[in-house]
Amino acid sequence: MLAHRQAVHTASAPAPIGPYSQAMVGGGFVFTVGVVGSNPATSQLVPGGLAAEARQALENLDRILDAAGSVMTAIVKCTVYLTDMGDFAAFNEIYSSKVPKPFPARTTVAVLGLPLGARVEIDCVAVADSGQA
Repeated sequence: MLAHRQAVHTASAPAPIGPYSQAMVGGGFVFTVGVVGSNPATSQLVPGGLAAEARQALENLDRILDAAGSVMTAIVKCTVYLTDMGDFAAFNEIYSSKVPKPFPARTTVAVLGLPLGARVEIDCVAVADSGQA
């Protein structure tokens, strides 16, 4: 028997550019897509470099979690992909101002490239139906 799972979609976050959902809810958790700093209305990266992209990516993540009935404080694990590990400290400054304490577990990796030429991509796992939404 297959476990119950539900796809999440919201127009307040960028639409997927491939065959995947913005998030899936299953087993009491929300599993999000990797989000970049693109404008939901245009699907284009926001101008302003890493800082602007990181802020927008975290906003997109927040909107997806909201559509899934969860919140940023319910995140238990994040994975961050950077095209330049030289951006690690700058990203951490933005991340720590947008992601509530206690900070979730996190992995950060350097990658050769990201969709749309983004500098940062973030995905997460959050507790579903956190009771805080």
